[in-house]
Amino acid sequence: MTENENPQNKEKFFSKADFKRRIADVRKTRWIRFTIVSLLFLGWVAWLENWWVALLIILLFDIYITGYIPFTWWKNSNSKVVRTVMGWVDAIVYALILVYFVFAFIGQNYQIPTSSLEKSLLVGDYLWVNKMAYGPRVPMTPVHFPLVQNTLPIIGTKSYLENPQFKYHRLKGMGNVEAGDIVVFNFPAGDTVALKVQNPDYYTLVRLYGRDYIEKNPQVFGDVIYRPVDRRENYVKRAVGLPGQTLSIKDGNIYIDGKIQQLPKDAQFTYLIQMKSPLTDLDWESIGVAVDDRGLVPSSETDSATMAYFGFHTNSDGSVPPIYRVPLTQDMLSKVHQLPGVLNLIKLPALNDEMLFPEGISEGWTRADYGPLWIPKKGAKITLTPQNWAIYNRAIKNYEGHTDSWLDESTSTVYIDGKPAKEYTFEMDYYFMMGDNRDNSLDSRYWGFVPEDHIIGKPMRVLISFDKDKGLFDGGIRWNRVFKNANPD
Repeated sequence: MTENENPQNKEKFFSKADFKRRIADVRKTRWIRFTIVSLLFLGWVAWLENWWVALLIILLFDIYITGYIPFTWWKNSNSKVVRTVMGWVDAIVYALILVYFVFAFIGQNYQIPTSSLEKSLLVGDYLWVNKMAYGPRVPMTPVHFPLVQNTLPIIGTKSYLENPQFKYHRLKGMGNVEAGDIVVFNFPAGDTVALKVQNPDYYTLVRLYGRDYIEKNPQVFGDVIYRPVDRRENYVKRAVGLPGQTLSIKDGNIYIDGKIQQLPKDAQFTYLIQMKSPLTDLDWESIGVAVDDRGLVPSSETDSATMAYFGFHTNSDGSVPPIYRVPLTQDMLSKVHQLPGVLNLIKLPALNDEMLFPEGISEGWTRADYGPLWIPKKGAKITLTPQNWAIYNRAIKNYEGHTDSWLDESTSTVYIDGKPAKEYTFEMDYYFMMGDNRDNSLDSRYWGFVPEDHIIGKPMRVLISFDKDKGLFDGGIRWNRVFKNANPD
């Protein structure tokens, strides 16, 4: 038996005298650091409103004061390699823990990947998202790698453990989501994902191909998996409808409870522009149209019927002057009017769209003429009818957890948790989100309401912005957007 294994030595190690010695040996600076960390920790616990977590202060006391747990054993190693390697490991672990807490409770960076909010936010903008604006969520999937959303790069595996899972709880924030706020949230329809085809989303794929076809063709669609709420993809849109409001869209204008809402300054709609001659890169840049938005209408779409319907011109030799499909703000539209050689300029009409939400109810609706639709509110009660079930069943089943619920079409009876029910009371608030690029945004018009437990935070500032169509040293960095307000309206 070695000296360290001697029971008498262990008794001495945990003795009262040993405890006093350890306390006496602690330097004053160590006590100051422990006090500061403890106050911050207890303030965080008070914010959590869960005082059981305060028991972890015992661990902090050992880390800073008593040192019974040998976290820094490697510092006394005789091996320089061990000391060097573990020094790096120690620094990385501390950094990851700090990043975890900052990203979970304060804020995080977010990149704009699509043009759905152009020109309010641009593709290539890197935002600072304030999670304290609406109150941060306590992580529902606590064990996850802090620098990625759901998939580890290169190896392609999940970046989180599915268990444990915590119930949704939001801490107190500085305010609530208000109409017009640009909001970052987890994609509601991202709960189920076909790994090989994630755009369009799984539920759109089901409407297009059927669930059985997707499951029987994994070579095309990949495995179908479930993702927890806070591990679903991050989206950014503008909140245009709040809980308890009734939203409708008429000729592209949003009405809330019957009152027309002011358009965001940089809202875009798609126009068809016919020019005498092709537009140059300088023309496009003078208007402010990104390369990806410079859509030349193919000749296959310029048949005589289409030309007559839109009033487009045809040259004497039968050729068709170029026609472009372009999203424009009001300011950009005025610049187009100033271009020489404009033959025709019309706003693209919205056609009936079978993929609009809610399925079975939106027949005859378009993205520009939509609704009316009531947005669920926490504590509000609805009568359960076949029509209401078509609108709100996803919220009831998928978001509020009543998975054993369905509509018996033969009797028009709705069952909640396996029992017939005539009414339902919502457990969460919901929001209607839309992009400012109104004709080029897959938003709540296509996949429905955003539940409150999916809300992440509010973009505050553009940290930096990169133009992917330009070189890094040739205008690739948009310096005029650095620290720009990310919620201008």
